[in-house]
Amino acid sequence: MRLLRHIILLPLLLLLSCERVQVPQPPEDDTVYHGMIQLGERLEDPYEVGNVTKAIESLYPSKAGRVGLEPTDIYVRFLPRTEEEYRRLAAAVPSMLDHPVDYRIVREGDYYHDPSVPEGDITWQYAVVPSNFTYPKGIEYEVLHKCYIFEHDDAATRSSSGIDWQAVERESYRISGNGDMLAPTTKAASAPSGRITVVDTQFNEGKPFGVAEVLVVCNSFVKFSSAYTDRDGYYAMPVSFTGSPRYRLVFKNRKGFSLGFNLVLMPASVSTLGKGEPEGMDVCVGPSDNSLLFRRCVVNNAAYEFYSRCTPKDLDILPPPEGLVIWIMSMLKGSCAIMMHQGTMVEIPLLSERYGEYMDLLSVFLPDITIGCKDYGDSYSSIYSVTVHELSHASHFVKAGEDYWKEYVRYVLESWVRKGDAYGDGSGEGAGYCELGETWAYFMESTFYKDRYGGGLPDIGTSWWFRPQILRYLYERGLTRGQMYRALKEEVCSMDDFEEELISLYPDRESQIRQVFNRYAR
Repeated sequence: MRLLRHIILLPLLLLLSCERVQVPQPPEDDTVYHGMIQLGERLEDPYEVGNVTKAIESLYPSKAGRVGLEPTDIYVRFLPRTEEEYRRLAAAVPSMLDHPVDYRIVREGDYYHDPSVPEGDITWQYAVVPSNFTYPKGIEYEVLHKCYIFEHDDAATRSSSGIDWQAVERESYRISGNGDMLAPTTKAASAPSGRITVVDTQFNEGKPFGVAEVLVVCNSFVKFSSAYTDRDGYYAMPVSFTGSPRYRLVFKNRKGFSLGFNLVLMPASVSTLGKGEPEGMDVCVGPSDNSLLFRRCVVNNAAYEFYSRCTPKDLDILPPPEGLVIWIMSMLKGSCAIMMHQGTMVEIPLLSERYGEYMDLLSVFLPDITIGCKDYGDSYSSIYSVTVHELSHASHFVKAGEDYWKEYVRYVLESWVRKGDAYGDGSGEGAGYCELGETWAYFMESTFYKDRYGGGLPDIGTSWWFRPQILRYLYERGLTRGQMYRALKEEVCSMDDFEEELISLYPDRESQIRQVFNRYAR
């Protein structure tokens, strides 16, 4: 765990930084921002059942009254009051937005907070649900209107009606007053596809490479489609669009981790890409572009690479746990694998006395890993390096277990409160956990850096009181990362324990192991 400064204050800082601005009817701004969305006037939804019915009557007057439309979907909003309600809602409705989809967007952004909802409370959550949806009990909701999306209707019924549903969709846009949003029919003929890439100036000769296995979502009013990128950043949607849809990246990776959060409470960070063509959008994110989006892409790719390499043929270590939650904190220094979402909850009187109200916030939002980027600017290599460091801790957590990690985190937090340094000086109860954990994570960070960027094995972390040099020495003499990882058992709580476990596992290397441990003894 890199330095854990400001971790307790971060939820409050985020709350204070989220200003609410409601600008009445400003002109549309095509610039993509990553603050709060600004809404304009409310629009008629072309997918509302009444508008689709009028479109059929306009195009097929002889069929008027003979084509009865049954709603396929319902546009609804929910107002969960507690974290428990939100979690139940998210389980029932996986795809939600924090802003309405039937308003003109005058300035794009990554989040929205309804002005009628007090700051700090969960804002309205908007969703499109099937017409037979069962609403979660006890959660406030409001049905906004019923919708007809022809792709969601039974294919046999549609094919026998003799109706060109794409023409109906276009007519419904015109009738509802949204004709200016229509794309040429040639552009709307195919479903969106494209590529999302990022640039690391020190890697791949500075050429763009894919943002791996993130979710691309696009929508026009209540019509949504989504697709994951592949490992090279390519995506292809299953549904075509009549109008120009809004695109965004949802950083919930197919490997099972997510980057959170946008404002206060989101399952995964969302980065808007703005309005694009219906045939698709290509996006290349470089270090001189939007910093927030760039950092999310870097952390996503670093984590994707780490998970992908946790195989018997490569690293031969266990991957981090499923459902890992990573926070990227651009305004903070220091990073930490606190593993709260995985169940590591530590009650420390010193923290409760000094930061009691903020401890409650931490216990609600439950990050596993926090990545503090304040000192790294937009350096891909630096953000990559710290990310694999913290993921090495997360992999260690899987091997060592929750009880082990509680002791580790307790030492780090108490050291920070008492001495202003997350690592302390190596004295006090629990120092062995920190020494072993940081030795492992800094060693892994160094090897990942070399694997990606070449050159010699860097000596990252060797200036601290613990000793990643030991693992570097053994690694350079043939002991693999997987072989070392096998010794990170729950009962191995210090470097002395680690030395004995290595010898037990690899008795033919006893002389070499004892030599290096003696050489770097404190």
